[in-house]
Amino acid sequence: MTAPAPQQPRVVVFDLGGVLIDWNPRYLYRGLFEDTAAMETFLSTVCTQTWNERQDAGRRVADAEAELIARHPDHADLIRAYYGQFDRMLAGPIHGTVSILEELHRRGTPLYALSNWAAETFQHAIRRFRFLDRFLGIVVSGELGIIKPDPRIYRHLIQTYQLTPSDCVFIDDSPRNVEGAKAAGLHAIHFTDPDALRNALRAYGFFES
Repeated sequence: MTAPAPQQPRVVVFDLGGVLIDWNPRYLYRGLFEDTAAMETFLSTVCTQTWNERQDAGRRVADAEAELIARHPDHADLIRAYYGQFDRMLAGPIHGTVSILEELHRRGTPLYALSNWAAETFQHAIRRFRFLDRFLGIVVSGELGIIKPDPRIYRHLIQTYQLTPSDCVFIDDSPRNVEGAKAAGLHAIHFTDPDALRNALRAYGFFES
């Protein structure tokens, strides 16, 4: 007896920064540093990605700034700029991916978002990007106090919105977050560019071949 073919997923879950929103601290700090090498040193030793991830995981911005300024008092103004001028880190939408999102929405595809983002700065995105209204639900790590690829954040998404993991395709630009989604039972796509994403979604049956 032939086994039934596996059911195609019908739900798409998007990461935000790096997939739909072009976010990079360099967009801000290129205007604050005259020397590119000095900027890169600052971002690799002071306002690092690891430091930022702690705010994504729920730490208050005021506490993060105070802790870092105590260690680097000579960089106090530059440290405060990270969240004080956060909107300047958001260059805009990644238009090719937003086009895919809009097409999926027109087709009636259930859409959700799962993002590592500090709770205190997420309002910048809400104010600027109207396409966020397309989502039936958005899980923001800073509001939950858990960041990807912690398995608990994928479970929270699934349980909160009563989804079936195997029914979902998750899209993220971070390989470790993609692997975390797979471990939680979701299908997952490593985002590199909009054209590759469209092809990957076509392979899952969301677009015609």
